[in-house]
Amino acid sequence: MTEHVAPNYSREEHIRALIEQISAYIEQFHHGSVELVSIEGEIIKVRLGGACSECELSTQTLQGWVAGTIRQFFPDAIVIAAE
Repeated sequence: MTEHVAPNYSREEHIRALIEQISAYIEQFHHGSVELVSIEGEIIKVRLGGACSECELSTQTLQGWVAGTIRQFFPDAIVIAAE
Protein backbone atom coordinates (compact mmCIF):
# COMPACT_ATOMS: atom_id res chain seq x y z
CA MET A 1 0.00 0.00 0.00
CA THR A 2 1.36 3.44 -0.96
CA GLU A 3 1.41 6.06 1.75
CA HIS A 4 -0.42 9.27 0.87
CA VAL A 5 1.79 12.34 1.05
CA ALA A 6 0.16 15.76 0.90
CA PRO A 7 1.57 18.10 -1.75
CA ASN A 8 3.92 20.77 -0.46
CA TYR A 9 2.37 23.97 -1.84
CA SER A 10 3.88 27.38 -1.19
CA ARG A 11 2.11 30.05 0.83
CA GLU A 12 1.44 32.00 -2.38
CA GLU A 13 -0.08 28.92 -4.05
CA HIS A 14 -2.38 28.42 -1.06
CA ILE A 15 -3.49 32.06 -1.11
CA ARG A 16 -4.01 32.00 -4.88
CA ALA A 17 -6.14 28.85 -4.59
CA LEU A 18 -8.25 30.38 -1.81
CA ILE A 19 -8.89 33.49 -3.89
CA GLU A 20 -9.81 31.39 -6.92
CA GLN A 21 -12.35 29.46 -4.81
CA ILE A 22 -13.84 32.67 -3.40
CA SER A 23 -13.98 34.16 -6.89
CA ALA A 24 -15.74 31.09 -8.30
CA TYR A 25 -18.47 31.44 -5.68
CA ILE A 26 -18.80 35.20 -6.20
CA GLU A 27 -18.98 34.71 -9.98
CA GLN A 28 -21.67 32.05 -9.74
CA PHE A 29 -23.94 33.70 -7.20
CA HIS A 30 -23.19 37.43 -7.41
CA HIS A 31 -21.83 37.95 -10.95
CA GLY A 32 -18.64 39.50 -9.58
CA SER A 33 -15.08 38.35 -9.16
CA VAL A 34 -11.97 38.74 -7.06
CA GLU A 35 -8.48 38.70 -8.58
CA LEU A 36 -5.13 38.36 -6.84
CA VAL A 37 -2.93 41.31 -7.82
CA SER A 38 0.11 40.79 -5.61
CA ILE A 39 1.48 39.37 -2.39
CA GLU A 40 4.13 41.47 -0.63
CA GLY A 41 4.98 39.97 2.73
CA GLU A 42 1.76 39.92 4.75
CA ILE A 43 -0.01 42.37 2.40
CA ILE A 44 -2.27 40.75 -0.17
CA LYS A 45 -3.67 43.05 -2.85
CA VAL A 46 -6.81 42.01 -4.67
CA ARG A 47 -9.14 43.60 -7.20
CA LEU A 48 -12.89 43.12 -7.17
CA GLY A 49 -14.44 42.93 -10.61
CA GLY A 50 -17.71 42.38 -12.40
CA ALA A 51 -20.77 43.33 -10.36
CA CYS A 52 -18.55 43.76 -7.27
CA SER A 53 -16.53 46.61 -8.76
CA GLU A 54 -19.42 49.10 -8.58
CA CYS A 55 -21.36 47.58 -5.67
CA GLU A 56 -21.81 49.72 -2.57
CA LEU A 57 -21.19 46.59 -0.47
CA SER A 58 -17.78 45.92 -2.03
CA THR A 59 -15.92 47.04 1.12
CA GLN A 60 -17.87 44.49 3.17
CA THR A 61 -17.22 41.83 0.54
CA LEU A 62 -13.50 42.61 0.56
CA GLN A 63 -13.02 42.77 4.33
CA GLY A 64 -15.69 40.37 5.53
CA TRP A 65 -15.64 37.68 2.91
CA VAL A 66 -12.31 37.75 1.10
CA ALA A 67 -10.07 38.91 3.97
CA GLY A 68 -12.03 36.92 6.55
CA THR A 69 -11.60 33.70 4.60
CA ILE A 70 -7.89 34.26 3.98
CA ARG A 71 -7.25 35.13 7.65
CA GLN A 72 -8.76 31.81 8.71
CA PHE A 73 -5.71 30.17 7.13
CA PHE A 74 -3.20 33.03 7.33
CA PRO A 75 -4.04 35.04 10.48
CA ASP A 76 -1.37 37.71 9.90
CA ALA A 77 -2.55 38.50 6.36
CA ILE A 78 -3.63 42.04 5.53
CA VAL A 79 -5.97 42.14 2.53
CA ILE A 80 -6.36 45.43 0.70
CA ALA A 81 -7.93 46.61 -2.53
CA ALA A 82 -5.50 47.26 -5.38
CA GLU A 83 -5.62 50.74 -6.84
